[in-house]
Parts: sequence; C-alpha cells; structure tokens
Amino acid sequence: MRLTFHGAARQVTGSCFGFEVGRSRFLVDCGLFQGGRATRAENVAPFAFDPAQLDFVVLTHAHLDHSGLLPRLAAQGFAGPIYMTAATRELIGVMLRDSAHIQRIEAERAARRGGDYVAPYSLADVERTLPLAREVAYGKVIEPAPGVKLRLQDAGHILGSAIVELWLDDGSKARKVVCSGDLGQPGRPIVRDPTPIADADVLLLESTYGDRDHRPLPDTLDELVAALEGARRVGNGMVLVPAFAVGRTQEFLYFLNRLSRERRLRDLQVFVDSPLAAEVTAITARHFDLFDEEARRLAREPAPRDHRPVLKFTETVDESKALNALEGGAIIIAASGMCDGGRIRHHLRQRLPDPRTTVLFIGFQAAGTLGRRLVDGAPLVRIAGEEIPVRARIVTLGGFSAHADRTALLDWVGHFKRPPAQIYLVHGENTSALALAEAIDRRFQRTPVLPTPRETVTL
Repeated sequence: MRLTFHGAARQVTGSCFGFEVGRSRFLVDCGLFQGGRATRAENVAPFAFDPAQLDFVVLTHAHLDHSGLLPRLAAQGFAGPIYMTAATRELIGVMLRDSAHIQRIEAERAARRGGDYVAPYSLADVERTLPLAREVAYGKVIEPAPGVKLRLQDAGHILGSAIVELWLDDGSKARKVVCSGDLGQPGRPIVRDPTPIADADVLLLESTYGDRDHRPLPDTLDELVAALEGARRVGNGMVLVPAFAVGRTQEFLYFLNRLSRERRLRDLQVFVDSPLAAEVTAITARHFDLFDEEARRLAREPAPRDHRPVLKFTETVDESKALNALEGGAIIIAASGMCDGGRIRHHLRQRLPDPRTTVLFIGFQAAGTLGRRLVDGAPLVRIAGEEIPVRARIVTLGGFSAHADRTALLDWVGHFKRPPAQIYLVHGENTSALALAEAIDRRFQRTPVLPTPRETVTL
C-alpha cells in the first residue's frame, strides 16, 4: 500500500497524490502547477505513471491547482470515472473550458513572438474529460475499486469543496487515509464550516497558511472600507481587484453588498470583468442548499434601494476594453487571482503606472506569480512583453483568504479522537509547512513529514 506525492509537495499548487492499494491505482486531484514561467515545464512534463492504468480519480474541488491537469490525463489515456460533488461537477465545466481557452491564447501570443509556449491540453481534451465526472453526495460511502472505499465531506473552502476519507485494504493490512484538500476558514460567509473528522491512520493536511493567522474578519472589513475610501480620496482613483473566479469573487461581492447595506460604503460602481466569474456566480446561486445560515439570511432580506452597489458583468472583449476609459472610483474585479492570466493583466498594464490606482489583493499569491511580485513591492513588472512601472498603491487584505489559518488548521486536527499516526503536510511553501509541523508536534506529540516532490511512502 503506497502513496506518491506527484504535486503540492513543498509547494502550494499542482495537487496530485497517487495511491496503490493491491491492484487498484487512483489519484486524489490532478492540478496545474502555478507560479509563472518556472512551472510551465511541469505542466507539460510526462506523468510519472501511466494514466491508462488508473482505475479512477477523486477531485477535492474545482480550483485549477487541483483540477487543471485532468484534461491532460484524459488525453494520455485515462478513461475512468472522476468522483466529485455535484457543485464541483458544474464548476469544472466552465473552469476547464476557460483554462483551455486561455492556454490557446497564450500559445498563439508566444508563437507571434517566436516563443515556445506549449499548451498542456486543448478544448477537445476538456470535452473528452467532462463526461468522466461522477457526482457523489456529501456523506455517502462508495466503493470505486477493490480494496477502496471513499466518502466526501464538506471542506468549507469553496462551493462543492470536499475532504476525502479513504478506507484502504490490500488484503494484508487496512488503513484509513484522510486528504484534507483545501480547508476553509471557519465563520466565513456563503460556504459552511469544514466538517470535523473523528479518526484516521494517515492524514494529508494542507499548510498554505500554517505559519500565521488571518486578521479577524471585522478588522479586515475595516481595512476594506479604509482602502476603498482611501482610493476615493486619492483623485477618486480606480480599484483593481485580482480575484479567483470561483469563491473569491462571490465572497467579495457578498461583503460589498453587506457593507453597503450597513451604510459603511456608498455609491459603489462594481464591474466584474470575467465571463467565467459571471457563470460561476450563476452556478453558486443554484446551490443555495450549500449556503451557510448567514448567507441565506442576507439573500432573503431585500436591500434598501439607496444602498445597493451598481453591479455590472462584462461579457465581450469590447466591453472589457471599454473599461479602460473609466474614471471616477469604480471597482474592477477580474481574474486571475494571482495575475498570471485572464483580463486582470490588461487592466494592470493599463493602470499600474497611475498613482491614483489601488490594487487590492484578497487571496494567496504563490511564489513566482505576477501577483506575488506586486505584493513583494516590485517597482517594475513585465506584462505582455512590456516593462510596466508600478506607481499604483498595493494593498493586501489577508483576512479574506479562503484557506484555514494556523489556528483553524490546529483546531481541525484537534477533532480527531487521537492524532493520526502519519501526518504529511502538503499545499504549502517550506516556511509555512515547517511552522505548522512544529505547532502540531508541540500540541499533539506527532511529528509531521514534509514530503518531497514525487516521493513515495508506505502506508
């Protein structure tokens, strides 16, 4: 019984964990590596396994660093079922098609400049992948292959996100493995809190924010109000918000609506410049049964007419380009959240040189991404082959993260009746994973392991 860490080992992205149980072979996740040019080779490198020999895949959620290489898997011979929640099934349809579209554009742009960008997969590969999706309800136990049972529980990260419980038996020994996926921060709106798990022999635990806690939500909302009012005072400047189309955009809109109802923000003009985000927002509304009570209550209460943000979704490229002419304090929300693709790059190219601009980061920025360079204070960045001076005000609101912080991660582990014998920390850069490992060791007397890429361990 073996486990191989094909991705998300000592880094945040590229989630992919391979299991061998007797004659059964399967993956939990198959995600894109994200982090700029340095990761492109990893996304087109040969898999360290034969996709055609896999029995099935389990998908924790729709974010591309967990789902984004599924079409490449299918293109190279995988034809088995991919188990996921119903909401995730809806989301990957729009996510993977959008990803293929962006990759095609990037490849065409690189070809015009004499570059060598290779797209990991095509739209045809996406269409080959989507029929493989199989819905599994939260809490239902299924047996997808001999010696393997699985159950999905709500991870509270984004709509449809799941913790994976695995019961494995190779005929000589049995193990229960829990893969946390990405855990959400308790007490956040729209999605419910992560489900506590009572027992496991082996735990794969995310560690994205394992070295720090988020600011309390009330303080973060105060910071948001101050940032937006500050932008208004600085020449009524524009506000750019790089946001993930799934989760971050919907939650940010929720808070703008809430703060407007509370009369803490006024006269908001908000443009969501992302066809993907518009589709995801519609999907989110269809899954009202997954909302938490706070979100249900807000949705039921009509907003005062004089305190509703003016919200517009742009669809076409021409509508997006027309936003270049906007003046006067509007908010433009656009993907991608780490600024490595999508329409946000065009807005940054246009407005970073303007000191009246505010760029508001509300999500994690992986090492090597354009977003990380901006957060780290780069005075000059390259976008579409052009050197762009950074004169805009850069503001980071870490309290909006969809990931559990260190205290939340430790509290979630504390729900186990006894700490798992083997704990592997994944989805984290070295500093955050090491800090979480030390905290777990102190509190639970277990020494977690930080696996290396492609390392194989015995369960």
